[in-house]
Amino acid sequence: MNGWFKPAVAEFIGTFCLIFMGAGSIIVNEVTHGAIGVLGIAMAHGLAIGLSISAMGHISGGHFNPAVTIAMLATKHIKLPLGIIYIATQLAAAVVAGLFLVSLFPANAIAAVQLGNPALAPGTSVITGILIETVLTFFLVLVIFGTAVDPKGARQLAGLGIGLTITMDILAGGPLTGAAMNPARSFGTAVPMGLFDYHYVYWIGPIVGALIAGLVYEHLFLDKERVA
Repeated sequence: MNGWFKPAVAEFIGTFCLIFMGAGSIIVNEVTHGAIGVLGIAMAHGLAIGLSISAMGHISGGHFNPAVTIAMLATKHIKLPLGIIYIATQLAAAVVAGLFLVSLFPANAIAAVQLGNPALAPGTSVITGILIETVLTFFLVLVIFGTAVDPKGARQLAGLGIGLTITMDILAGGPLTGAAMNPARSFGTAVPMGLFDYHYVYWIGPIVGALIAGLVYEHLFLDKERVA
């Protein structure tokens, strides 16, 4: 049981933190009439992931993202049974966090921002949205592999580097797609609100970006002898 239970609990807590703090910051920004702003929202997401990785990355690897887990599966850094448990746990944690937000925040604020659900901005096509999410997730997963996976990387700075990458990505792509970079991030807010229009954008883009980044780092940069 301990072989998968503790990592799964760590993945649940970290994913819950991301959705609760990230989407929660969007709702708080609405309640405070924009006092937090895009920078505050970006920092809330980045801090949630960065601190969760710092606290629990050594327990589960600190994925907190189905796209990251899929990239780890593709590069054989995690076995399939545990990967399936991780993805199921991440999605469950995301929905629980979304339900907590619904129960705790004012209904009018939740409705105004649709629970912080990522969405395509007016004028942003589906293809553009997928490409943006792909690029943003590529850089996120590249940093994950470079800090948390590669033994030569600065593992002690993984939480900081990954958190700052998320902050950077949201500042760049947030106004266009919401910069989810994570299927669980969109799933956790879509389920409670029943918002599934273009939901597939937030699966296709992050998974493609994560796979490209993982495979590029694995086969181009990673020192296989040192890993072995």
